[in-house]
Amino acid sequence: MLKIAPKILEFSQPVWFKIDQFKKQKKKILFEGAQGILLDVDHGTYPFVTSSNTVASSAATGTGCGPNSINYVLGITKAYTTRVGEGPFPTELTDDIGELLGTRGKEFGTVTSRKRRCGWFDGVLVRQTIKVSGIDGIALTKLDVLDELDEIKMCVAYDLDGKRLDYLPAAVEDQIKIKPIYETFPGWKVSTGGVKNMDSLPENAKKYIFAVEDFIGAKVSSISTSPERDDTILIENPFEV
Repeated sequence: MLKIAPKILEFSQPVWFKIDQFKKQKKKILFEGAQGILLDVDHGTYPFVTSSNTVASSAATGTGCGPNSINYVLGITKAYTTRVGEGPFPTELTDDIGELLGTRGKEFGTVTSRKRRCGWFDGVLVRQTIKVSGIDGIALTKLDVLDELDEIKMCVAYDLDGKRLDYLPAAVEDQIKIKPIYETFPGWKVSTGGVKNMDSLPENAKKYIFAVEDFIGAKVSSISTSPERDDTILIENPFEV
């Protein structure tokens, strides 16, 4: 590291200054986060979190630009829910369907290679995340992983000792106890792999997407239908909003 430091330092500049220059030049600036919002030290499933803030507003804090620099926040979520490691996971599936999601979705941690836990789409968590992080649009990924299922479920509330909740409780002991309340949708049982426009999707797939969009309170701005970069249905371009 010490040997390459002089070469790297040649490119060192004040980040806040460069961003300000780019803003004046009307250039497009993309901030990318690497951690899910439920790993946020304040708003996540504490203590099963990382050591920092991962909400979208942290992009301004970390780069030295003001929050008014961010004019569109894109959230990325799968068409089902996964988690790596320990921690509360209300919609986790430990049955054959969970295995199917993991196998079809190739669910292994990017850094750790640990097998991801898989479950139904948790609309309550996604909706809460959208509110906490000020998300404008959602990139819905891995829709094709659901292609073989007879029915698909979305968590729309939790049951905590007989009380219905429409948010994730803060206490970890409650997060572990809650039971998901589901809305069930018919599967489409045909391949969506490689589909690049909404009109070509099966009707039941479109109904599921619209139901997700309506429940979470944010527009689905794009949908991925395979691991290939080009297999994307672009509904709303974040750089042109």
